[in-house]
Parts: sequence; structure tokens; C-alpha cells
Amino acid sequence: MNHNSSFKTSNRFPVRRLTTLALLTAAALMIYGLESLIPPLVPVPGIKLGLANVVTLLALKRYGVRDAFLVLLARILLSAFFFGSLMSMLYSLCGGMLCLLAIWLVDLLLLRHFLFLTSAAGAIAHNLAQLFVAYFITKTMGVYAYLPFLMISGIITGLFTGTCAHFTLRHLPRLEKE
Repeated sequence: MNHNSSFKTSNRFPVRRLTTLALLTAAALMIYGLESLIPPLVPVPGIKLGLANVVTLLALKRYGVRDAFLVLLARILLSAFFFGSLMSMLYSLCGGMLCLLAIWLVDLLLLRHFLFLTSAAGAIAHNLAQLFVAYFITKTMGVYAYLPFLMISGIITGLFTGTCAHFTLRHLPRLEKE
């Protein structure tokens, strides 16, 4: 048996691609962890900058929706393990998945231009998903009182993270896709 065969991956996941996705996941996890140390900017639950979404946007733009999904899923699961709880994972998973769907569709709709608008749509989708989860858990319509605050914050933070992702894409060296 060849000893090098244990280091080979299938054609669907070449070593370079797997390494790139792992690095993107580690970067997103680090950003998420650092952001969790920042005190809340406003006294409304659920409002955060969402800087880890910059990495999701980078993965989507450079490597496609499937790889962005893998990076996002790994980041959510690992961040819940290291920094959160089962409840935070539920909110993040629902918010993250709807966000990814929104940024993918809006990116296609906008012909892969205007990343800041794509990101704002994703942030709004993320906040909506979290409101739906909160309602599902509490069965209280009062959670929807946060809707205006979450929509405004989603637009502002989404525009910011989209702009960050745009400039990062412009200055980040292109890693070859296999």
C-alpha cells in the first residue's frame, strides 16, 4: 500500500480547495469570536455587526454557493460549540441559511454587482429568520416589535459588511480554484 494515498482527497474536494475552505472557516470563526467580545452597540437584542458574514460573502463571490454553504455551516457549528449554546446555534443556523439564500439570489439578480446591496439583503433575511425563530420558541407576537429596529440595523450593518467584503475582495490575492 502506498503511504501517500492517505493524504489524497476525492476529485470533489482537492487538497487546495479543502485547505482554502478550512482557512476561510477559521477566519470567520476568529472574527465571530472577536465580535462576541464587543459589548452590544444598542440595547436591542439581536443587533450585531455580523462581521463574520464578510467571509461568507468572500466565499460566495470567489468559490460559489456550495463552498459558501460549507464555510457558513462549519462556522456556525464551531461557534456554537466554542462560544454559544444550542439555542444560539438554532438562531444562527436559521439566520445564516436564510441569509446565504438571500445573498446568493440577490447576487444573481444584481448580476454579481453591488455587493453592499447583496449584503444588506442578507442581513435583513438573517434578522427575519431570527425573528421567526424567536416567535416559534416564545409563541409571543411581541417579538415582532423588534422588526423595525432589526430591519434598520440589518440595512446599516449589511451595507457595512458588504463594503468590507468588496474592499477585501479587491485586495485579497486570488487563491486558485481547483
